[in-house]
Amino acid sequence: MPRITVVGLGPGNPQLITTETLNAIERIPVRFLRTQQHPSAHLVPNATSFDDVYDTASSFDSVYDSITAELLSAARTHDHILYAVPGSPLVLERTVALLRQQSDVEVSVLPAIGFLDDVWRVLNIDPVESALSLIDGHTFAESAAGRTGALLVAHTHANWVLSNIKLSIDDIDPNTPVTLLHHVGLPDECIVSTTWSEMDRTLDADHLTSLWIPALGTPVAAEMVRFHSLARTLRDECPWDMEQTHTSLVRYLLEETYEVVDAIEHLNADDPNTDDDFIEELGDLLYQIEFHAAIAEEQGRFTMADVARTVHDKLVARHPHVFGDVEVSSSSDVENNWEAIKRAEKPERTGIFDGVVQAAPSLSFAAKVQQRAARAGFDWPNVDGPLAKISEEATEVRDALTSGDPEATHTEVGDLLFAVVNVARHLDIDPESALRSAVHKFRSRVEAVESLASERGLVMKDMSLQQLDELWEVVKQRPTH
Repeated sequence: MPRITVVGLGPGNPQLITTETLNAIERIPVRFLRTQQHPSAHLVPNATSFDDVYDTASSFDSVYDSITAELLSAARTHDHILYAVPGSPLVLERTVALLRQQSDVEVSVLPAIGFLDDVWRVLNIDPVESALSLIDGHTFAESAAGRTGALLVAHTHANWVLSNIKLSIDDIDPNTPVTLLHHVGLPDECIVSTTWSEMDRTLDADHLTSLWIPALGTPVAAEMVRFHSLARTLRDECPWDMEQTHTSLVRYLLEETYEVVDAIEHLNADDPNTDDDFIEELGDLLYQIEFHAAIAEEQGRFTMADVARTVHDKLVARHPHVFGDVEVSSSSDVENNWEAIKRAEKPERTGIFDGVVQAAPSLSFAAKVQQRAARAGFDWPNVDGPLAKISEEATEVRDALTSGDPEATHTEVGDLLFAVVNVARHLDIDPESALRSAVHKFRSRVEAVESLASERGLVMKDMSLQQLDELWEVVKQRPTH
């Protein structure tokens, strides 16, 4: 039966490799290394490494499957091969676990010192008494889901792995203490105490970096990390996703936002099935946010964790009546506080209209500009002024039409719409919502007219205006229209 002897190269210090392992390396001529990226890799001469697999594979699962398949093929060809891995072959070595599942190949694993003994030394703890859990950083979200307490996280070989771990918990205290264990047992050993929010910016993590979490009080949210991982995978492997930029995604961000609004308008409190569309559309919108964060992370600018932390801190700061000692008696008090805090946060905004989003839909844009002007004292005292303005602007539209000047007509129609928004604002009505409701009502009535015409054997486009108006009046009398 083909044989594979698996040996471990210890935590990094060549003096910690066992004599049995050194003898096996010398005795078995066909040798393989999981990676050359290890301080003791030079002790396995003339070995084939699998570093190229890491560079080309689409996921860690495919890396492990490819390595396992190549090792099995080599064992069947050469009868006996040696496979050397970092640390101990029995601690978080997925390829060794896969090899041991094979029934047609004899797999011998030689004991080896792993990185754990050095970890217990630098942390000055007894792992049994500490009741800690050992977690693979690649699968942190899934492996640590629901766990609390002490965690030692291995395979945190890059800052993006640490970032994923950080993202896996939504509501953790950002000041939760953690320790980065870097090159433990080597001359450049580095033990850094830091916090949850800073773990991915403290040092340049590599294959000899681990993370110690002495007390995790908040369980891991596995779904968000899986979601973040998906965005990274699509960005790395999908040709369309690879081509996108912040600018090219703007249209999709707007589309998904409108689809969320559509789903909200179709919600029915008596029909739980309408939640499904809402969930789906919220997910599509969330992915757009995640997509932008993934691009920024790839550029080394910021991560989804930065986005979440920023909005969290902003909301806490703007709710002193919840998280501080400020007292409020109404929602208007809350709004006034909110605006005052915003002004304090952004002292550079000194103009009346600074900060107004000009890319907003025109009705919302008009309402916001009017609100800012009103805040500065430039406003009608009540709704009578804007109502009179509508009549005035309608007359000016008629005059512009009479003059035959298209540009003047365009301007006057804009003024008329602006006056209508002013009326809505004074009545505390959102013009966007009001117009959408009117559009929905109009659409429903036209569809009812079409249906009624069809029942009478008529086609709308062939009917006279008087006939259409008669059907319209019939439809208006119905309670649902």
